Amino acid sequence: MADMRRFEGKVVVVTGAATGIGNAAATRFASEGASVACLDIADDANENTASAARDLGADSLAIRCDVRQLEDQERAVALTLDRWGRVDVLVASAGIFVGGPIADVPLDRWAEISAVNLTGVLISNKVVAPPMIAQGSGSIINIASMAAKTSWPNSAEYSATKSGVVGITRSVAMELGSHGITANAVCPGNTLTDMVQDVSCQVGARLGMTGDEWLEMRANDTALKRLADPSEIAGVIAFLASEDARFLTGQSLEVDGGIILS
Repeated sequence: MADMRRFEGKVVVVTGAATGIGNAAATRFASEGASVACLDIADDANENTASAARDLGADSLAIRCDVRQLEDQERAVALTLDRWGRVDVLVASAGIFVGGPIADVPLDRWAEISAVNLTGVLISNKVVAPPMIAQGSGSIINIASMAAKTSWPNSAEYSATKSGVVGITRSVAMELGSHGITANAVCPGNTLTDMVQDVSCQVGARLGMTGDEWLEMRANDTALKRLADPSEIAGVIAFLASEDARFLTGQSLEVDGGIILS
């Protein structure tokens, strides 16, 4: 990574900051000079992310936040504003995966994944909009998935929620663009996060494969013949928040190593 300090004086809010892509995004922004509010329900891991950001020279807060709850997200943004007085970037990364045969989808499981992946992102966009409008600037980056662009068996719930994230992003981009605010979605392919490791075991078992065999299969589906590291997704997120991307909005970027080509 080049030695860049593109986000000096900027304030970034990251949901799902404890692990995976959220963790990578939080530390990437910290490394480039931003102050970072880390939001998650996993207290210890979230504090570790905030501590890593501080080790990189950034001011950082670890805030317990259940993205399903409007009150939690409002409180997190209020704490961010109390500390730094602004919100320049939102990375809405909190998400979960569940899946299974469509005939067996229980409605309580559908409600849960919708609450986290879809309602949580809607709330995140809702609560950062007022301070960004007041500033006349901001970057919203919602983390969707390649499952928003293409689908596989046994993943209707996940696919639907991530497609919804793309829809939210497009609407927010149209609504807030006149205020100097961009909104884009990132659609990662399979990335080596704890969540994907768990998914590999679940889905691999249904196919008579080990988790490692499933990950190898998914890697071979890409043009690059490998899976992504979370830091590679974080690099795209940072680009979208940078001055280089100020005329880019309403897009859903496929960061998938070429899997869509197959």
